Amino acid sequence: MQFLTDLEFSTNKYLHRDAFFINGLSYTYSDLSNSISKIRNSIRNEISATEFNIGVVANDDLETYASIFALWLEGKAYVPLSPEMPVERNENIISQAFLKTIIDSSSSPLFGTIKTIRSKECNSVTVDLHPIEITDESAVYILFTSGTTGQPKGVPISRKNLQGFVDAFHNMKIAVDENDRCLQMFELTFDLSVMSYLIPLLHGACVYTIPKDKIKFAYIFELMDEQRLTFALMVPSILHYLRPYFDEIHFPEMKYSLFCGEALPIDITIEWSKCLPNAIIHNVYGPTEDTIFCTSYVFQKEESNKSYNGILSIGKSMLGNKNVIIDEENNVLPFNQIGQLCLGGVQLTTGYWNNEDKNLESFFMIYDKGNQTRFYKTGDLCSMDNEGDLMYIGRLDTQIKIQGFRVELSEIEFHVKSFLDKISIVALAIKDAKGNTEIGLVIESQKIETEALLIYMKMKMPAYMIPKRIEFIEKFMLNSNGKTDRKRLALLFNES
Repeated sequence: MQFLTDLEFSTNKYLHRDAFFINGLSYTYSDLSNSISKIRNSIRNEISATEFNIGVVANDDLETYASIFALWLEGKAYVPLSPEMPVERNENIISQAFLKTIIDSSSSPLFGTIKTIRSKECNSVTVDLHPIEITDESAVYILFTSGTTGQPKGVPISRKNLQGFVDAFHNMKIAVDENDRCLQMFELTFDLSVMSYLIPLLHGACVYTIPKDKIKFAYIFELMDEQRLTFALMVPSILHYLRPYFDEIHFPEMKYSLFCGEALPIDITIEWSKCLPNAIIHNVYGPTEDTIFCTSYVFQKEESNKSYNGILSIGKSMLGNKNVIIDEENNVLPFNQIGQLCLGGVQLTTGYWNNEDKNLESFFMIYDKGNQTRFYKTGDLCSMDNEGDLMYIGRLDTQIKIQGFRVELSEIEFHVKSFLDKISIVALAIKDAKGNTEIGLVIESQKIETEALLIYMKMKMPAYMIPKRIEFIEKFMLNSNGKTDRKRLALLFNES
């Protein structure tokens, strides 16, 4: 694969430049190449050539990243195991992925009952970064995401999928080079991490990670301020935490600011753009099943922007990708009609890992421009305008029925945020004492009077859309991926 050849070239070219900045320490490309080679040698000596899926304990250190590249060079896939996850969940992943070996940089092995390569203890060897020959269809990683049955579901991404993403990213004309300082804020169990470490390293740039014991948004602010980062992919929730400090933030060095993983409100994007006077802001979108992200919209600082209910457009498909909007019978809808967004193209996974029932539910074939094409149902409601730009409406599972009426939670959030200005809110579907669905509203604020808000909402929305219960919280909780944790917010209504 070309991205592995490019990695070998980049590492050799920039040996004495910094590749990583981890918890206050810098590591050069020479340090990285030595670590990769040591771990690769142990993989060759201790793992069978027919063993392809290897667990990697997702620590924040050089050896963990080196383990990923060592596995790729040996034609194997990594399966990240988070030390912060419950033991039962990790054991479920180990079982589902048929893991026989785990690479672990921890001071003591986290999984004592399975063969473990201690990556910090591998012996020094001659540097070898040349990839072995292997098919494009072989997996580079399997990420396990939450499943509706309570069991995590595996998403294998192939070398062809990942190369497709790298090609599509480069086609976005985002210029990353050896002088760039790039943020990596994501857990390695979240696929946005792959772009955040891979793209910079392909170009000789330096990757700045977030230590697990730090407050994420505060450390991001610190890195941007002290290290003068030039490239950052973040989830929009981080902006809500940084918003109180926007008046203090002025980062002219930032060249590119990308957002993914959640809906991006246009109002906070406008404010953020003033903190980054020289940055190009991209709103990108994509599920794990379609390799990191697959659509992009460039925010226009001095012009109007496309949006829906205050949410910035997610743009058009990137190179090698395609999309359609369908109704409940899988019929392709015309422009400006709301339906489910479906994705196809080079980045699309071949299907869930050993889960044929889920594959039959989520993937389907239709004729697209005269050809039989395979698509994935995202579960996201969107519409496409006449120019091909996608408007994000919300999740299908946030489209609920109240008294028989269909209700978009994102529409409620739009009107409430319009009234409360810069206060963050979340609308949720909850159950009343009789088990009926009603709407709950969580406001990120100390308790305030809501009479005027309720009057405003009644002017904007029908009665069945007015939240029946309102809770207040000082700060929204984030999940391990940095997104607003809606499930934990919903628990507030159980406690009151």
